[in-house]
Amino acid sequence: MVTFDEAQIMAWLTPLFWPFLRVLAVFSVAPVLSSRVFPVRARIGLSFLVALAAQPTLADQPTLSLNHPAALGWVVQQVGVGLALGFAIRLVFASIELAGELVGLQMGLNFASFFDPTSNTQASAVARFFNHTTVLLFVVLNGHLLVLAAVVRSFELFPLGPNFMVSLSKIKLLGLGAELFATALWVALPLIGLLLLVNLTLGFVSRVAPQINIFAVGFPVTLWVGLIGVAAILPSLDLPLATLMNQALAVFAPMEPAR
Repeated sequence: MVTFDEAQIMAWLTPLFWPFLRVLAVFSVAPVLSSRVFPVRARIGLSFLVALAAQPTLADQPTLSLNHPAALGWVVQQVGVGLALGFAIRLVFASIELAGELVGLQMGLNFASFFDPTSNTQASAVARFFNHTTVLLFVVLNGHLLVLAAVVRSFELFPLGPNFMVSLSKIKLLGLGAELFATALWVALPLIGLLLLVNLTLGFVSRVAPQINIFAVGFPVTLWVGLIGVAAILPSLDLPLATLMNQALAVFAPMEPAR
């Protein structure tokens, strides 16, 4: 009769349990994967599959029993690093959505806001359009594969160990957020400049011909110019998104540029 003792079971489970916690934390926060349309059971099963497939690359990681006094610190480390990685990816989506908010503000469409039940957020029509476009580009550019690769390679920069506070101190999300939102402003800058020029032109026309109802003319003009500008920048939106993804993932693991 084959028997197993507690030490053998812990030796088999602990190398799989710690990566599983980090991957599950990423899937709980990262966009698309954390959506309500993605079942929780499927999320847990996919996290377990990723942790199992990553075992050959994590052979040199230290092991720790679950009933060890330092196990709580390891749990905090795995969950903290995973949540930070997922939040960094969410910042990428938020920065593109911010660009849409700025464009919608200049177009005069910010009054048209919608509530998204899948993410529990409310945003304007242009921001939601930019967000959905970003989701499509995220899948087309294999962003989900980059996230999985970053999770596995994050064990090189943030290995398992008792010094979990040292690992968390290396994650500088404040500076990362500043860089991401600065890049997002560059995405919205051409449309903001174009719409500003249109508004200045309409202001000049209102001074030259006061009899024209500028409010009745200005809104359709800015709306159509904004829609044409959005259609013009959509084909080149993949490059800023790839740049933002590389900036976000480089904090946790050096990644190859997305193509």
